[in-house]
Amino acid sequence: MKYETVIGLEVHAQLLTSSKMFCRCRTDYANSLPNTHVCPVCLGMPGVLPSINGQAVQFTVMTALALNCTIPEFSKFDRKNYPYPDLMKGYQISQYDVPLSHDGWLEIEIDGRKKKVGITRVHLEEDVAKLLSRTDPSGETYSLVDANRAGVPLMEIVSDPDLSSPDEARVYLMRLHSLLRYLGVSTGNMEEGSFRCDANISLRSVDGQQSFPKVEVKNMNSFKSVYLALRYEEDRQRRVIEEGGSLIQETRGWDDDKGITVAQRSKEYAHDYRYFPEPDLPPLTLSPEWVEGIRSGLPELPVARRDRFMVQYGLSAYDADLLTGSRDFADYFESCIGIASPEQAAGGRAKAVANWMLGELLRLLNVEGAGISQSKITPQHLAGMLDLIDRGILSTTLAKQVFEEMFNTGGQAAEIVAQKGLTLISGAEEIAAVIDQVLRDNARAAADFRGGKEQALKFLVGQVMKGTKGRAKPDLVGRLIREKV
Repeated sequence: MKYETVIGLEVHAQLLTSSKMFCRCRTDYANSLPNTHVCPVCLGMPGVLPSINGQAVQFTVMTALALNCTIPEFSKFDRKNYPYPDLMKGYQISQYDVPLSHDGWLEIEIDGRKKKVGITRVHLEEDVAKLLSRTDPSGETYSLVDANRAGVPLMEIVSDPDLSSPDEARVYLMRLHSLLRYLGVSTGNMEEGSFRCDANISLRSVDGQQSFPKVEVKNMNSFKSVYLALRYEEDRQRRVIEEGGSLIQETRGWDDDKGITVAQRSKEYAHDYRYFPEPDLPPLTLSPEWVEGIRSGLPELPVARRDRFMVQYGLSAYDADLLTGSRDFADYFESCIGIASPEQAAGGRAKAVANWMLGELLRLLNVEGAGISQSKITPQHLAGMLDLIDRGILSTTLAKQVFEEMFNTGGQAAEIVAQKGLTLISGAEEIAAVIDQVLRDNARAAADFRGGKEQALKFLVGQVMKGTKGRAKPDLVGRLIREKV
């Protein structure tokens, strides 16, 4: 029997609010000492009363609207009861049967085809504390609790089980991650736990007659980890079925070092959490006018912006997709284009900007481990360098030297060119001596060119460019070599 894979993803994203979900403790705890961003409310002390963070509600509704969800006029918070050490009060304030939104979709593209992935719901809850494992000198292990994270606003985005492969799951996650960063509602930093994913995966027969229990996979902290964990689990479940074994509904953890999933516990059902309405919080009533006001304020979203870049700037789908992968990157591109004159914009400036951003700039940023917002090369810097290239003052080879100097120092291209004497040599007399030397040193290549081998000319031009340290114009060099030979 042939089987197909069924995947649904639960994404938890910490929201970019300045205070926690139900108290005034600050959320900027990343570099703080343990248990220093806490109060009786987020520590779950008896007798305290939570208060709803309005900004967190707005961010959740923004996300839900961007995911084409329905926003009900009425919603409420619930208590989700479970006795884990990272949840001091024994319950989490979450949403169960009446969430802030439901029934949306996110379109993804894979292998040249488009697919709509259903969004079951986008709801709001509080994050839990963090457990830190330790080992004492005798070898005994124990855990410490850091409550700084407890109570941070956490948005959960639950997909329908519409994904049919680990590849689709990875594309979905990357598209969702980009969307949240565009909206400005989350940092999306997976290493810091701001964007976390749990995956539900199961198999069913292709004819739909037989379905097997689903497994939830946790502890994945990168797109690659999600992909590898789902691929491993897909193979493991198929192997168990084909060998006549039994699958159970369970929670498994991904071991990144070993590249396997390991059993953790049997999977809970909703009734295990004993949900009931949160008695200390009033229900939420969201007026249609308020919701529409949020909808009208949404920024241009990644897919729409990518499509516009292709039409407006004549970019390829590949370049447009990379440029709109983050809002900062796309904004930088459009700032560069905005500086150009109408003639430059119509004459290929967009493609030139895209090439430098996706080539040299991205390379240097990756080396530094920096983002576009940290670059010393502003849109004005890049536009100024491209102006010098258009005017024939700089060649592409020289421009790479100038670009790296701008990246390191923040200097303007014109200043760097003047200081280092990097202008092009345009006079034939200055180049003639270098050409004569190259022809003497490479007599075989010169003979090959005389014999009709055009490839030899490229070699000779390259040698002259090397001899002039990239300061000669390649087309002029080629013409002069032809005349000489």
